[in-house]
Amino acid sequence: MHNTDPKLLELLVCPVTKTRLIYDAERQELVSRAAGLAYPIRDGIPIMLQGEARDINRES
Repeated sequence: MHNTDPKLLELLVCPVTKTRLIYDAERQELVSRAAGLAYPIRDGIPIMLQGEARDINRES
């Protein structure tokens, strides 16, 4: 598993809402509660594209 730089994670904001993201280490995602999206982290690289994000509001 690749490590993601914690300093980088502090700088990133949601590209949709420009709000802070929450790092979910278990799922390897950056979560934007404001947008209801979770952006994946692949090979240690955050994928900050809305089309790649998971809609967290569709979970039951």
